[in-house]
Amino acid sequence: MAKRRDGFVMISIIAERYNIHPQTLRLYEREGLIKPERTGGNTRLYGPAQIRQLETILTLTRDLGVNLAGVEVFLRLQQEMEQVEMDADLILDSIRRIVLDRRIGLERENALVKATPRMIVRITRS
Repeated sequence: MAKRRDGFVMISIIAERYNIHPQTLRLYEREGLIKPERTGGNTRLYGPAQIRQLETILTLTRDLGVNLAGVEVFLRLQQEMEQVEMDADLILDSIRRIVLDRRIGLERENALVKATPRMIVRITRS
């Protein structure tokens, strides 16, 4: 049976689909470039995330001629960029909350002031 879980496929199917030797996939795993999941029987399973990672590796090596050391650097930088994006999103969310809280506070303060400063000046002059 080729599929063990929905969206996960065994190494033999991946090797055939991408015209790559299973030993090459094992090498990528040993080098830390790809991390397939394992079944209870220790069978490698490749899910959507691992397949996307493999496609990136194959594009870099086959199409662009990048060696495995270069692939490792690229993947590490890609991971760092994703982390920076997540951190930036958290910072943006915090800023939005602060701005919203400040806006709500200002609206409450403005609701307490029924007259504008101009009206107050006129009243005091009369």
